[in-house]
Amino acid sequence: MNQQLLIKSLELLKNGHFKAGYQMEQAHEICQDYEGEPTFDWIHALVHRIEGDDGNAEYWYRRAGKYRHPGSVADEWQTIWDEVT
Repeated sequence: MNQQLLIKSLELLKNGHFKAGYQMEQAHEICQDYEGEPTFDWIHALVHRIEGDDGNAEYWYRRAGKYRHPGSVADEWQTIWDEVT
């Protein structure tokens, strides 16, 4: 697990205000590079949740062994952040 890149991908999502755009795409690319590592797959699911692509998000949640957080995207981000840091 590359903690620095996990943190970077999470910071990109937060700095992009949890919206589609350049920063989210950068986070997406990082997660794709580490496909198969559960925490990266979890962030990957969050990226697709932000996009509104629920089917793709569910795929990545399954890959990560996680469930979609019942709260907001920001709440889920915080849960991941707390686990990573």
